[in-house]
Amino acid sequence: MEAATVISFLQESLFFIVIFGAFLSYALVRSLQSLINLILGLYLALLISIEFPYYTIFTQGADARTESILMILIFMIFTFFSTLMFSRLMIGGSDEPPFSQFSKKVMFAIAATILCMIFSYHVLPVTELLQPGSPIQNLFAPEQNFFWWLLIPLVLLFLI
Repeated sequence: MEAATVISFLQESLFFIVIFGAFLSYALVRSLQSLINLILGLYLALLISIEFPYYTIFTQGADARTESILMILIFMIFTFFSTLMFSRLMIGGSDEPPFSQFSKKVMFAIAATILCMIFSYHVLPVTELLQPGSPIQNLFAPEQNFFWWLLIPLVLLFLI
């Protein structure tokens, strides 16, 4: 494989890599339990945001780009409070060393990345702001795969 091909693939996959890096960093800085709480918070935020009836009030009169940013911010607020709720409900060790259970942290970071990627293609208007590359788009964008991609992080939570 040529270096140009590898560089091209990395550029197209940059969105995925940045999201994965953010979740892995979050797990390393906080804890494995914090990442699990975030994953559960993402699921609850998805449920709330799909049925949230007031998007039009917040985005009234905004152009497409501003509307996308506002919808993402509202989703992030739902995620923050959902994660906060799960962190209060779940007892977890926040005193763990950063690289303990590293393989689990990587697997859960992949699970959280999958959630963000499918949310960006099917729920949130992230693609209005940036266009992830074609390999990622071919993987996450098909509507018929949404359920299966949504199920994978739950299976990982159950098995790991």
